[in-house]
Amino acid sequence: MKPLGIGLIGTGYMGKCHALAWNAVAPVFGDVSRPRLAALAEASADLALQKAQELGFEKATGDWRALVTDPDVDVVSITTPNAFHPDMAIAALEAGKHVWCEKPMATALADAERMHDVARSSGKVAVLGYNYIQNPMMRLIQRLVSEDRIGEVNHVRIEMDEDFMADPEAFFYWKSEATSGHGALDDFGVHALSLITILFGGVRRVCGHMAKPFADRPLKSGGRRAVETYDIATILLELQNGASGLIALNRSAWGRKGRIFVQIFGSKGTIMYDQERMNEVQLYTTEAAPHVQGFSAILAAPQHPPYDKFIPAPGHGLGFNELKIIECRELMRRIAGEPAHIIDFETGIRIERTVDAIARSAHEGHWVDVAGSERRAAA
Repeated sequence: MKPLGIGLIGTGYMGKCHALAWNAVAPVFGDVSRPRLAALAEASADLALQKAQELGFEKATGDWRALVTDPDVDVVSITTPNAFHPDMAIAALEAGKHVWCEKPMATALADAERMHDVARSSGKVAVLGYNYIQNPMMRLIQRLVSEDRIGEVNHVRIEMDEDFMADPEAFFYWKSEATSGHGALDDFGVHALSLITILFGGVRRVCGHMAKPFADRPLKSGGRRAVETYDIATILLELQNGASGLIALNRSAWGRKGRIFVQIFGSKGTIMYDQERMNEVQLYTTEAAPHVQGFSAILAAPQHPPYDKFIPAPGHGLGFNELKIIECRELMRRIAGEPAHIIDFETGIRIERTVDAIARSAHEGHWVDVAGSERRAAA
């Protein structure tokens, strides 16, 4: 198969991450052709040219529409702010391109549904950037649960905290605008839902609450502007397997940098994981004699694939960008028609429907069923 031609839209934090992944996937895994970095699009032609030279892309354009119709492009990486995802993904799919779109799908459920429908009718691969599910330690957790190491799971608790919006005097920017979505819920709470989806099949019903710790923020031009999104969210869940759950989200939590704290409680033990210690899983089981029972630390090692593709020795650790390289390889598997550990638009729309149900619950003040969950539960 000829090397895939890659088009990248957006070169911020996640755009650079995608570029690094496309550059590294062949040398890391060794079983695929090196993708061809065909074209890059940015907000202006000058910025696009600068970034194309930095990241190794052949062509540059200030018009993303030109990129999605470029015959040299087979896959479009979309790493722009959330509100731009629907138009870009739909245009790329309609142009016959595969799509790798950062999460969330969209800022409104109706747009996400359109993306899902177009992806289904296009016959092209469309996946979402949920790279935390690619962590070898998260794959280990999935294995421990499936092997019944902690028995029947009865409660799942996930806390996700960062402090990039903790300063009340930080300038107002697009993540505080209503056009960016609900706030913490769909900005990064979707990552927690991606873990629940992979581990337990998703959510049946929800009861949510969202809060604004700061009413307004200063503008660079002077004055202040009201904050339109919610930096804190707390959600009660009933999972597809009947277990109870809790998700707590906070974008304004001083001292927390990239925390996803997962606790999975079962009838025979507990699993704990903290994203700030992303190469370690804590496991407690009742199989040991009572006088030696306690949490044991399992460090990432070559026996936890695909850690072995990066490092031959245990305990050295992977990072965020490595997870994106793994995700890139899984995308290439899906494009090749092989089984892949990935969240595509078909699965991603369930997460979007859960987000919508949580937001409605928070505004209406009661439990809300997740659309389609009853049908899936009975299937």
